[in-house]
Amino acid sequence: MNTDTDTTRALRGLEHTDASVRLRAALAVGTSPDPGYVGALVARCAVEPEFSVREMLTWALTRHPAPMTVPLLLGEVRSPGAQARSQALHTLSKIGDRQAWPAITPALLADPDDEVARSAWRAAVVLVPEGAEHGLAVVLAAQLGRGGRETQLSLSRALIALGEAVLPTLAAATTDLDPGVRAHALATERLWHDPDAGFESAIEEAKRTAALEGAPGGTTGSVDR
Repeated sequence: MNTDTDTTRALRGLEHTDASVRLRAALAVGTSPDPGYVGALVARCAVEPEFSVREMLTWALTRHPAPMTVPLLLGEVRSPGAQARSQALHTLSKIGDRQAWPAITPALLADPDDEVARSAWRAAVVLVPEGAEHGLAVVLAAQLGRGGRETQLSLSRALIALGEAVLPTLAAATTDLDPGVRAHALATERLWHDPDAGFESAIEEAKRTAALEGAPGGTTGSVDR
């Protein structure tokens, strides 16, 4: 059991100006879990600027019982702060408690902040109840064509993680009027069938296919995406 002195020292470490000290403090908290740490860990996730420290904070939270952490994290997914929402979703995906599923709303899956949306996609495919995969696929597919390479790759991976339930939705998206949506859907289909294919080559080939299908008389035309 941690003493009051140990707890105070660890909590102060989480606020230290030196990122290496904060990292060690988060490691210490995760190594010796205690209910007194949970609120501070969740609060720090919302403001911590260093990625490696945020990952350690998430790890430390996973070391505590879900009944202690999940309620606080569910509160954070409704925060006005994008980092608070994103990190809470990321942590929920690592905890994997499906009682958190109702918090993964369509609004979060379409969050205007790309990092929040990407975290929501990852959490959704971990937490989705059995039998609800097709409905989730439809909601996720509405984001096809969004953002740059990293965002599109994250969405493709989330869709692929849903398994065969995603195939009808992807097939429908390959005929979308938006060439960017068509290309992203085609690239995701290719990755589903060949997980070893690179995303860059899949998306470039898909763009050419989408342009060909959308061009008058079957000519390729130009692609500016």
